[in-house]
Amino acid sequence: MWATEEFRADLGAFVTAAAGVPERLEVVAHRPWSAVWRVTAAGRSSYAKQNCPGQAHEARLMARLAQVAPDRVVPVLAADGDRDLLLTADLGPTLRERGRTDLATWTRIAVDAADLQRRLVPEARALHLTVLAPVDATTYVANAVGRLAALAPDDPRRLAPEVAVLLEALLPAVERWADQVEDLGLPLTLLHNDLHAENLVLAPDGGLRSFDYGDAVVGDPLASLYVPLAMARRSLDLPADDPLLWRIADAALETWSDLAPLADLRAALPAALQLGRLARVESWRRCVATMTHDERVEFGSAPAVRLASLLDPPPLGGRAALG
Repeated sequence: MWATEEFRADLGAFVTAAAGVPERLEVVAHRPWSAVWRVTAAGRSSYAKQNCPGQAHEARLMARLAQVAPDRVVPVLAADGDRDLLLTADLGPTLRERGRTDLATWTRIAVDAADLQRRLVPEARALHLTVLAPVDATTYVANAVGRLAALAPDDPRRLAPEVAVLLEALLPAVERWADQVEDLGLPLTLLHNDLHAENLVLAPDGGLRSFDYGDAVVGDPLASLYVPLAMARRSLDLPADDPLLWRIADAALETWSDLAPLADLRAALPAALQLGRLARVESWRRCVATMTHDERVEFGSAPAVRLASLLDPPPLGGRAALG
């Protein structure tokens, strides 16, 4: 679709209306789930993007985030929610490209994300995103296991029977994780669901600005720490039980400590991180739904792989209580 002349003309008209006639439209990424172009127009650069149908909420969401929290997201130059066409300012290299992935930066990423979540609590449901509430986690897992395990043996999306058995046995534990998180009483809010150093830039004012909200869902705020903690552990080359990971987590938990005791938040975090894996399952499910056969051969196993990761320990080390 994104390679057709018809779409190219449509994209050019969208860019022209917002930034002037483009001198250059360079493909940055062209994947089954989204396409991104670097735009040069009127001597300035920007980025245009469109997502696959299952993730076609980003333009509308980014437009709203730019209104509510312009200090937390990249500037939005234009957004067409009906066509999910988005044009954002080019603020330069990502944090990863800058080599800015030290402990202080990961802590700041976690804290800024929690701050944005807190601001969005009043309108979380109005964002019209997939809602993954802890109370629905067990049903979500059971349905996903049943759906993926029932696929034909040669379907790349299929969940292996032996893994399905293990996940079915895990359902009582999922229920306990959900109960522990639900008992905190935290409100549902936005989960970026792919927050790492490649999706953040440093603005001229020194603030961090996030982008790439195609994977976003609404859910438990602590679940959003799953990706940044896992990526921090990898980039800092830390063992799963390193106290430095807890320093990052604790900084973010402070944002919610007026709603639940910090000790309770810490105790429930491993369970919340396990449930955070479901948001990754969901975003991949949305992407795989409209992939071609060849694309599914390459990427179709992703939902099953993410679902099977429930059997792994949480990113902080140890294991959410199974007993």
